[in-house]
Amino acid sequence: MTAEELSRKVRGLELRARKMTGGLISGAYHSAFKGRGIEFLDVREYVPGDDTRTIDWNVTARAGHPFVKRYAEERDETVMLLVDGSLSMRFGSGDMAKCDTAAEIFAILASAAVQNHDHTGLILFSKDVDLYVRPACSGLHLLRMIREVLAYQPREGGTDIARALEFLGRVRRRRSLAFLISDFLGRGFDKPLRAQAQHHDLIAVPVYDPRESQLPDCGLIDFEDAETGEIWTVDTSDEQVRGAHEREAWLRSDGLARVFRSAGVDALHIAAGSDYLSNLIAFLRLHAKRAA
Repeated sequence: MTAEELSRKVRGLELRARKMTGGLISGAYHSAFKGRGIEFLDVREYVPGDDTRTIDWNVTARAGHPFVKRYAEERDETVMLLVDGSLSMRFGSGDMAKCDTAAEIFAILASAAVQNHDHTGLILFSKDVDLYVRPACSGLHLLRMIREVLAYQPREGGTDIARALEFLGRVRRRRSLAFLISDFLGRGFDKPLRAQAQHHDLIAVPVYDPRESQLPDCGLIDFEDAETGEIWTVDTSDEQVRGAHEREAWLRSDGLARVFRSAGVDALHIAAGSDYLSNLIAFLRLHAKRAA
């Protein structure tokens, strides 16, 4: 796309994300990912109804009447968004490809984080980590990250989720909130996922297309692997072929679920092009309860 087209697309996505993050999503995000604790601000005179556990007895003794301590929530959260931009993410059987849905999810989460005054960073990867945007917190920073996601072109085919997770471990030593948005078609990321989940609050966002698990009955169809370029012909009219494809997809999904459970990672599964907002809100609320 041209620079002008990209600029319009960036602004459109940013406005859409900002609209979506108003109200329920913003509140659910804040509840799910509060600050790390509280910090002391100052003291004030006690008024009826105050929690007596907050009385500052030293100040009270000096003043001769009760004073209570005031606290504020610490806003010391850093959010890292890892986005899979590999060629397999370009697949889409409906109105939106997986990469389009991933970009929208990214924009919503990043917008909610910025509105929550969280410093937010970006890791874009495919076979390798191609782009790292250091965490910051501003509207211009958000626009820059959205632009990078929409304009991203992988340098080579393939997906290496493990490498992206290991990169996260190198650039973020302090505990952070991390979202991993991918179709998770790569392999060998079990150990890095577990390692980063122990160090960070890591959440997986698998983006999938329904046609990846169900073949239509359309006769002979040529399929091309987006990342290797390999082409093969499948007889989709064969019931056994369709059944084998569904079983393989189920085994892959079941295996991925076991990997997430083993690593202690919460996962929000999103179908490309679906109306996922209610699921996102429910997920954030559930995560808040688990973290409480």
